[in-house]
Amino acid sequence: MILACHALIYSDDADATRAFFADVLGFPCVDAGTGDHNWLIFRTGPSELGVHPTGPPHDGAITPRHHSISFIVDDLDSTMAELRAKGAEFSSGPDDYGYGIVAMVTVPGADDVQLYQPRHQTAYGL
Repeated sequence: MILACHALIYSDDADATRAFFADVLGFPCVDAGTGDHNWLIFRTGPSELGVHPTGPPHDGAITPRHHSISFIVDDLDSTMAELRAKGAEFSSGPDDYGYGIVAMVTVPGADDVQLYQPRHQTAYGL
C-alpha cells in the first residue's frame, strides 16, 4: 500500500540546497523537471518515522507541533569529518542527547538537518 516516505525541504536557494545534497551528502537523484527547470528528487535510503508528543516534556521546555528531518549515521565523528572535508559546516555537535549523539549540519538555503548516531533500536531495516 505505502511504498516510501517523501520528505520535503523548502529552501530560499533551491539550487544551493540541491547541490549540497548531491555534492556534499552524495545522495543519488532523478531529475523530475521538464525543459530548463531542474527538479531533483533524492534517494535518502531506508526510512523510519517517529512520533513525539507536543507540550512540556520532562525538562519543562515547550515543544510546538512541527516536523523534523534527521539522517541516521553509524559513526557520527567520522561522518562529520568526511562531510567537513567536502565543505559542510555544522551549527552544533556532536552532543549527547541520551537517545544518541547528535550534530546539526548547515544546509545552504534551508534550515539545518540533524545527523545522529542512535543508541536505541532502529526500525529502518525492518
